[in-house]
Amino acid sequence: MPVPAIRCGKTGITFLVLFLTLTFSCAHFSHELNSLLVSELPRSVEIPSVPFYPQEAYQCGPATMAMVLQWTKANVSPQDLIPKVFVPTKKGSLQTALISTARRYNRLAYPIKGVEALLKELAAGHPVIVLQNLGLQWFPRWHYSVPIGYNLAKGIVILHSGKEARRHMRWTLFMRTWKRADYWGLVVLPSGQLPVSADEQSYLSAVLGLEQARQFKGAAAAYTAALERWHSSLGALMGLGNCRYALGDLIGAEEAFRHAAEAHPQSGASFNNLAHVLAEQRRYPEALQMAIRAVDIGGPNKPMYIRTLQEIRTVIKTGPE
Repeated sequence: MPVPAIRCGKTGITFLVLFLTLTFSCAHFSHELNSLLVSELPRSVEIPSVPFYPQEAYQCGPATMAMVLQWTKANVSPQDLIPKVFVPTKKGSLQTALISTARRYNRLAYPIKGVEALLKELAAGHPVIVLQNLGLQWFPRWHYSVPIGYNLAKGIVILHSGKEARRHMRWTLFMRTWKRADYWGLVVLPSGQLPVSADEQSYLSAVLGLEQARQFKGAAAAYTAALERWHSSLGALMGLGNCRYALGDLIGAEEAFRHAAEAHPQSGASFNNLAHVLAEQRRYPEALQMAIRAVDIGGPNKPMYIRTLQEIRTVIKTGPE
């Protein structure tokens, strides 16, 4: 759900809530949970290493981001983040600003959506920034908080929120306020760690954002982590090769692109990029073979592959500069 601006303020609204009762023998869940998910989760989780910063008026964005960044060992405070996250004219922080700020600190920012992803991340020891609407659907009061645990038997979520550390919020109330924000959450991790709830394409999209922020070392570590879970992933191999190339590691880039070409023999981009790094190592005969292969495969990027082939042929004919 696109949110134009997030405002963090007090709310005087009283909610009627229902108890969520969970027992080991017979569980009764709210509709957001299912028995299979619950059976796989620890009954109770809390992440004590997440620091707490009280949130001043409208400053929940900088405060929550500082909490999760410090949890990843980044040396940062809420005051450091105000100019990066807070928009004075809107009296709040945008979700996109939180994501881009995490990337500035070479951290992976992975958006999540829904209760299953939230509980899995917490069970894995990963705090999550969530967006809540503490008001009403037609009169929103947007607020960021950081869930750091839960207790299924008691039906509570434990979170750093507002001026209260380790607030125990009833599950039904939390879900009601989170649902009004379309169940949006953000996991912030060191760049070599994988969110446990990640799917391949969403994860690679998050890593691409890190790469586009020119955090090439962090992105390379993130792509390497992806390959540990999704072996021979074309996106991860190409991204890893591109990051190594940007870092001046031609041998490493060659290794990644060659792996991509072998695992995905119909990927013209793999052969084209491999041709480039071979040519930069002045291994022109082999580069020529790879470039010809890319052109033969063709596809939407065939004009680019033809240019690569022409450049290599020109160098072979005239000699390198």
